[in-house]
Amino acid sequence: MNIIDSLQWRYATKKFDSERIISEEKIELLTDAFNLTATSYGLQPLKLVVIKNKEVQQELVAHSMNQQQVAQASHVFVICIEKEISEDYIVNYFDNVKAVRGTEDEVLNPFKNFLISSFAEKSDDEIKLWASKQAYIALGNLLTVCAIQQIDACPMEGFVPEKYDDFLNLGDKGLQSILVLPVGYRATDDMFSDLAKVRRSKKDTIIKL
Repeated sequence: MNIIDSLQWRYATKKFDSERIISEEKIELLTDAFNLTATSYGLQPLKLVVIKNKEVQQELVAHSMNQQQVAQASHVFVICIEKEISEDYIVNYFDNVKAVRGTEDEVLNPFKNFLISSFAEKSDDEIKLWASKQAYIALGNLLTVCAIQQIDACPMEGFVPEKYDDFLNLGDKGLQSILVLPVGYRATDDMFSDLAKVRRSKKDTIIKL
């Protein structure tokens, strides 16, 4: 498939074939794609929880508006944000830049100091909003890569983040859940898989100047 055919093929899967499991090679590819997602300032305020445990998945259904895809899917991805972007977090990012690229401190320090000052002035809610926007970028990237690999997915906002956080002990890791993405392969009797994709006309969505 070319990219447009792949995007036409994908849909928000309503029923997964619970017997079909994504290979570890494909999961590794998806986690690489997550890690390579563009983020604001390059700070990557995200972590991805990868669940492959049917008992855990079944428990999470109750916290997912009873959406059975969470239990049926091969794997469930939970996209999380860092609860705090501290000075140490920012310093560690720039230390990594220096280690990978060999960039001198005199080049890095002005931008590093700007970010330290900027984030120190932000409220917790402002940081959560900023980080959450990065989570949606990662979700879009994952959906595209899934489509190219012919892996089915169902992006979900319909879950109770506080329940996920408690059940998965995310607070202990300094994380908050933002989005859920069950991934796997569509069931042959999912009636939604054969429905025509409904989108507004490009003349209504594209503005050329």
